Amino acid sequence: MINTNRLIQVLKSNVSDFHSIVSFDKKKDKIVAVDLSKTNTGFTEEIYADDKKFDAYINQKRKDAGATYLIGGYKEERQMYRRSSLFDKNIAEPVSSTEEPRSLHLGTDIWGDAGTKIFAAFGGMVHSYAYNNNLGDYGATIIMQHQLETVNFYVLYGHLALKNLENLRKGKYITRGECFASFGNYEENGNWPPHLHLQLIADIGMYEGDYPGVCKMSEAEKYLHNCPDPDLILQLNRFITPSL
Repeated sequence: MINTNRLIQVLKSNVSDFHSIVSFDKKKDKIVAVDLSKTNTGFTEEIYADDKKFDAYINQKRKDAGATYLIGGYKEERQMYRRSSLFDKNIAEPVSSTEEPRSLHLGTDIWGDAGTKIFAAFGGMVHSYAYNNNLGDYGATIIMQHQLETVNFYVLYGHLALKNLENLRKGKYITRGECFASFGNYEENGNWPPHLHLQLIADIGMYEGDYPGVCKMSEAEKYLHNCPDPDLILQLNRFITPSL
Protein backbone atom coordinates (compact mmCIF):
# COMPACT_ATOMS: atom_id res chain seq x y z
CA MET A 1 0.00 0.00 0.00
CA ILE A 2 1.29 3.44 -0.92
CA ASN A 3 2.14 5.52 2.16
CA THR A 4 0.14 8.56 1.10
CA ASN A 5 -0.18 9.73 4.69
CA ARG A 6 3.60 10.09 4.85
CA LEU A 7 3.60 12.12 1.63
CA ILE A 8 0.90 14.42 3.00
CA GLN A 9 2.83 14.86 6.24
CA VAL A 10 6.03 15.76 4.37
CA LEU A 11 4.29 18.27 2.13
CA LYS A 12 2.65 19.96 5.10
CA SER A 13 5.95 20.20 6.98
CA ASN A 14 7.73 21.80 4.00
CA VAL A 15 4.98 24.12 2.79
CA SER A 16 6.74 27.30 3.90
CA ASP A 17 9.44 26.61 1.31
CA PHE A 18 7.10 26.20 -1.69
CA HIS A 19 7.04 28.71 -4.53
CA SER A 20 3.68 29.77 -6.00
CA ILE A 21 2.76 27.68 -9.05
CA VAL A 22 0.92 30.62 -10.63
CA SER A 23 1.44 34.29 -9.89
CA PHE A 24 -1.01 35.37 -7.22
CA ASP A 25 -0.96 38.65 -5.31
CA LYS A 26 -3.56 38.43 -2.55
CA LYS A 27 -3.75 42.25 -2.46
CA LYS A 28 -4.88 42.65 -6.07
CA ASP A 29 -5.72 39.23 -7.51
CA LYS A 30 -8.92 37.31 -6.88
CA ILE A 31 -9.44 33.58 -7.13
CA VAL A 32 -12.98 32.24 -7.20
CA ALA A 33 -14.33 28.70 -6.88
CA VAL A 34 -16.15 27.32 -9.91
CA ASP A 35 -18.53 24.37 -9.85
CA LEU A 36 -18.43 22.18 -12.97
CA SER A 37 -19.99 19.17 -11.28
CA LYS A 38 -23.14 17.41 -12.35
CA THR A 39 -25.02 19.31 -9.62
CA ASN A 40 -24.53 22.62 -11.48
CA THR A 41 -27.72 22.70 -13.51
CA GLY A 42 -26.58 25.84 -15.34
CA PHE A 43 -23.59 24.04 -16.81
CA THR A 44 -25.37 22.02 -19.47
CA GLU A 45 -24.31 19.66 -22.23
CA GLU A 46 -25.10 22.41 -24.73
CA ILE A 47 -22.29 24.42 -23.13
CA TYR A 48 -19.60 21.82 -22.42
CA ALA A 49 -20.04 20.02 -25.76
CA ASP A 50 -19.24 23.20 -27.72
CA ASP A 51 -15.69 24.60 -27.48
CA LYS A 52 -16.72 28.21 -28.04
CA LYS A 53 -19.67 28.09 -25.65
CA PHE A 54 -17.57 26.40 -22.97
CA ASP A 55 -14.85 29.05 -23.36
CA ALA A 56 -17.47 31.83 -23.21
CA TYR A 57 -18.98 30.27 -20.06
CA ILE A 58 -15.64 30.25 -18.24
CA ASN A 59 -14.77 33.78 -19.40
CA GLN A 60 -18.13 35.12 -18.29
CA LYS A 61 -17.76 33.49 -14.88
CA ARG A 62 -14.37 35.14 -14.47
CA LYS A 63 -15.71 38.51 -15.63
CA ASP A 64 -18.76 38.39 -13.35
CA ALA A 65 -16.57 37.55 -10.37
CA GLY A 66 -13.78 39.96 -11.25
CA ALA A 67 -11.46 36.98 -10.91
CA THR A 68 -7.91 36.48 -12.09
CA TYR A 69 -8.49 32.75 -11.84
CA LEU A 70 -11.31 30.28 -11.35
CA ILE A 71 -10.36 27.16 -9.42
CA GLY A 72 -11.85 23.82 -8.43
CA GLY A 73 -12.51 20.30 -9.49
CA TYR A 74 -10.73 18.02 -7.03
CA LYS A 75 -12.99 15.01 -6.30
CA GLU A 76 -15.67 16.60 -8.45
CA GLU A 77 -18.02 14.27 -10.32
CA ARG A 78 -18.49 15.77 -13.76
CA GLN A 79 -20.75 15.03 -16.70
CA MET A 80 -18.72 17.16 -19.11
CA TYR A 81 -16.44 14.24 -19.97
CA ARG A 82 -19.29 12.92 -22.10
CA ARG A 83 -17.96 15.32 -24.73
CA SER A 84 -15.20 12.83 -25.57
CA SER A 85 -15.19 9.04 -26.01
CA LEU A 86 -11.74 9.12 -24.36
CA PHE A 87 -13.47 8.87 -20.98
CA ASP A 88 -15.44 5.78 -21.94
CA LYS A 89 -12.32 3.73 -21.29
CA ASN A 90 -9.37 3.43 -18.95
CA ILE A 91 -5.92 4.36 -20.23
CA ALA A 92 -4.16 1.18 -19.13
CA GLU A 93 -7.06 -1.23 -19.65
CA PRO A 94 -9.39 -0.04 -22.44
CA VAL A 95 -13.01 -1.01 -22.03
CA SER A 96 -15.98 -0.66 -24.30
CA SER A 97 -18.20 2.41 -24.17
CA THR A 98 -20.99 0.26 -22.73
CA GLU A 99 -19.11 -0.07 -19.44
CA GLU A 100 -18.87 2.50 -16.65
CA PRO A 101 -17.36 5.77 -17.94
CA ARG A 102 -14.82 7.81 -16.02
CA SER A 103 -16.31 10.90 -14.35
CA LEU A 104 -14.47 11.66 -11.07
CA HIS A 105 -11.83 14.39 -11.42
CA LEU A 106 -8.54 13.67 -9.64
CA GLY A 107 -6.76 17.02 -9.95
CA THR A 108 -7.36 20.72 -9.44
CA ASP A 109 -8.10 22.99 -12.40
CA ILE A 110 -7.00 26.63 -12.47
CA TRP A 111 -8.80 28.50 -15.26
CA GLY A 112 -7.12 31.65 -16.57
CA ASP A 113 -5.65 33.32 -19.63
CA ALA A 114 -3.77 31.36 -22.28
CA GLY A 115 -0.08 32.02 -21.75
CA THR A 116 -0.36 32.26 -17.95
CA LYS A 117 3.06 31.35 -16.57
CA ILE A 118 3.60 28.23 -14.44
CA PHE A 119 6.40 28.03 -11.88
CA ALA A 120 7.98 25.08 -10.08
CA ALA A 121 6.90 24.89 -6.44
CA PHE A 122 10.12 23.06 -5.60
CA GLY A 123 13.07 21.59 -7.43
CA GLY A 124 12.73 18.35 -9.34
CA MET A 125 13.43 16.61 -12.60
CA VAL A 126 11.34 15.93 -15.66
CA HIS A 127 10.02 12.40 -15.35
CA SER A 128 8.28 12.37 -18.73
CA TYR A 129 6.26 14.47 -21.14
CA ALA A 130 3.94 13.98 -24.10
CA TYR A 131 1.51 15.62 -26.46
CA ASN A 132 -1.75 13.83 -25.68
CA ASN A 133 -3.59 15.16 -28.70
CA ASN A 134 -7.10 13.72 -28.39
CA LEU A 135 -10.38 15.55 -27.92
CA GLY A 136 -10.75 16.15 -24.18
CA ASP A 137 -7.22 14.93 -23.41
CA TYR A 138 -4.38 16.78 -21.66
CA GLY A 139 -2.77 18.17 -24.79
CA ALA A 140 0.81 19.12 -23.91
CA THR A 141 1.71 17.39 -20.63
CA ILE A 142 4.70 17.46 -18.31
CA ILE A 143 5.19 15.13 -15.33
CA MET A 144 7.76 16.17 -12.73
CA GLN A 145 9.43 13.85 -10.23
CA HIS A 146 10.30 15.19 -6.77
CA GLN A 147 11.75 13.98 -3.51
CA LEU A 148 11.29 15.58 -0.10
CA GLU A 149 12.66 13.98 3.05
CA THR A 150 13.32 10.77 1.05
CA VAL A 151 9.67 10.63 -0.06
CA ASN A 152 9.37 10.29 -3.84
CA PHE A 153 6.30 11.65 -5.67
CA TYR A 154 5.12 13.15 -8.95
CA VAL A 155 3.21 16.20 -10.16
CA LEU A 156 1.36 16.22 -13.47
CA TYR A 157 0.85 19.49 -15.36
CA GLY A 158 -1.75 19.19 -18.11
CA HIS A 159 -3.22 21.45 -20.85
CA LEU A 160 0.04 23.30 -21.43
CA ALA A 161 1.27 25.26 -24.43
CA LEU A 162 2.82 22.94 -27.00
CA LYS A 163 5.98 25.07 -27.15
CA ASN A 164 6.68 24.04 -23.53
CA LEU A 165 7.74 20.61 -24.81
CA GLU A 166 10.44 22.02 -27.09
CA ASN A 167 14.00 21.25 -25.99
CA LEU A 168 12.68 19.27 -23.02
CA ARG A 169 14.31 16.01 -22.00
CA LYS A 170 13.79 13.36 -19.37
CA GLY A 171 15.91 14.01 -16.32
CA LYS A 172 16.18 17.75 -16.93
CA TYR A 173 16.33 19.54 -13.59
CA ILE A 174 13.84 22.35 -12.95
CA THR A 175 14.72 24.65 -10.07
CA ARG A 176 12.36 26.04 -7.45
CA GLY A 177 10.59 29.11 -8.82
CA GLU A 178 11.63 28.46 -12.41
CA CYS A 179 9.02 29.29 -15.06
CA PHE A 180 8.93 26.10 -17.13
CA ALA A 181 5.45 26.07 -18.69
CA SER A 182 2.31 28.07 -19.47
CA PHE A 183 -1.41 27.57 -20.07
CA GLY A 184 -2.13 26.39 -23.61
CA ASN A 185 -4.99 27.49 -25.84
CA TYR A 186 -7.80 25.15 -26.87
CA GLU A 187 -6.09 24.23 -30.16
CA GLU A 188 -3.20 22.58 -28.28
CA ASN A 189 -4.62 21.66 -24.86
CA GLY A 190 -7.18 19.01 -25.78
CA ASN A 191 -9.89 21.50 -26.83
CA TRP A 192 -10.51 23.05 -23.42
CA PRO A 193 -10.75 26.67 -22.28
CA PRO A 194 -7.25 27.68 -21.11
CA HIS A 195 -6.41 26.21 -17.73
CA LEU A 196 -3.91 24.15 -15.79
CA HIS A 197 -4.77 20.67 -14.58
CA LEU A 198 -2.51 20.01 -11.59
CA GLN A 199 -2.41 16.51 -10.14
CA LEU A 200 -0.38 15.12 -7.27
CA ILE A 201 0.58 11.45 -7.72
CA ALA A 202 2.19 9.29 -5.07
CA ASP A 203 3.02 6.32 -7.32
CA ILE A 204 2.98 6.75 -11.09
CA GLY A 205 3.70 3.11 -11.86
CA MET A 206 4.67 2.53 -15.49
CA TYR A 207 2.96 5.61 -16.92
CA GLU A 208 4.99 7.96 -19.13
CA GLY A 209 3.71 11.40 -20.13
CA ASP A 210 0.22 10.49 -19.00
CA TYR A 211 -1.78 9.36 -15.98
CA PRO A 212 -5.56 9.15 -15.47
CA GLY A 213 -6.91 12.55 -14.45
CA VAL A 214 -10.44 11.16 -14.25
CA CYS A 215 -11.50 7.79 -12.88
CA LYS A 216 -14.59 5.61 -12.58
CA MET A 217 -16.68 6.28 -9.49
CA SER A 218 -16.27 2.60 -8.59
CA GLU A 219 -12.48 3.13 -8.47
CA ALA A 220 -12.57 6.39 -6.49
CA GLU A 221 -10.99 5.02 -3.30
CA LYS A 222 -7.95 3.62 -5.11
CA TYR A 223 -7.25 6.69 -7.22
CA LEU A 224 -7.95 9.29 -4.52
CA HIS A 225 -5.55 7.44 -2.23
CA ASN A 226 -2.84 7.73 -4.89
CA CYS A 227 -3.74 11.32 -5.80
CA PRO A 228 -4.18 13.47 -2.68
CA ASP A 229 -5.44 17.07 -2.75
CA PRO A 230 -3.22 19.27 -4.98
CA ASP A 231 -3.80 22.19 -2.62
CA LEU A 232 -1.13 20.61 -0.44
CA ILE A 233 1.16 22.16 -3.07
CA LEU A 234 -0.94 25.02 -4.44
CA GLN A 235 -1.85 26.53 -1.05
CA LEU A 236 -4.62 28.58 -2.66
CA ASN A 237 -7.74 27.31 -0.86
CA ARG A 238 -7.42 29.89 1.90
CA PHE A 239 -7.68 32.68 -0.68
CA ILE A 240 -10.68 31.32 -2.57
CA THR A 241 -13.88 33.33 -2.79
CA PRO A 242 -16.96 31.06 -2.88
CA SER A 243 -18.55 30.51 -6.29
CA LEU A 244 -21.27 32.89 -7.46
